[in-house]
Amino acid sequence: MLYFIALLPPDSIQDFATGIKQYFADNYDSKHAFKSPPHITLQPPFEWDSSQIIELEDCLEKFVIGRSSIPIILDGYNAFVPRVIYIDVVQSADLMNLQFELMSDLETNLGIVDKVGKSRGFTPHMTVAFKDLKKSQFKAAWNEFENKELHFEFTASKLTLLNHENKKWNISKEFDFVF
Repeated sequence: MLYFIALLPPDSIQDFATGIKQYFADNYDSKHAFKSPPHITLQPPFEWDSSQIIELEDCLEKFVIGRSSIPIILDGYNAFVPRVIYIDVVQSADLMNLQFELMSDLETNLGIVDKVGKSRGFTPHMTVAFKDLKKSQFKAAWNEFENKELHFEFTASKLTLLNHENKKWNISKEFDFVF
């Protein structure tokens, strides 16, 4: 089964981001972002034997112990040309360290490695359009969104494990930071 680990914003921000996804679906025929809740990926999708889920959950339970909630700032939009438009996430030291430590912990304890992420680094973001956003539509969409203002602040207080089932990503379990 496929899993990934993320930070999810509060419901009000998820609702806003889902509204942006709907805008892309309605105006640019880009619907793929609806397959997961709005999130900031910390550990990209990886395969894990669902019969070993307890081992994965135990590792995450241990990881969150001694961790404080971290402030998250969403500020404007950005893009990975030529297909991805996202809500930009400020690269704070707390967020960057959390992601690095999580990836290191998963590699050391479970052998989970994101080879692509190790080579290109971590760019925190919250995707609102990708994959099915046609290259021909990207330019018009990016022209519309590149200067749009957006600013949210929230405190992330838990990790979320998501699994891929029935062609979409679902919340499997949440792990509260325990400081």
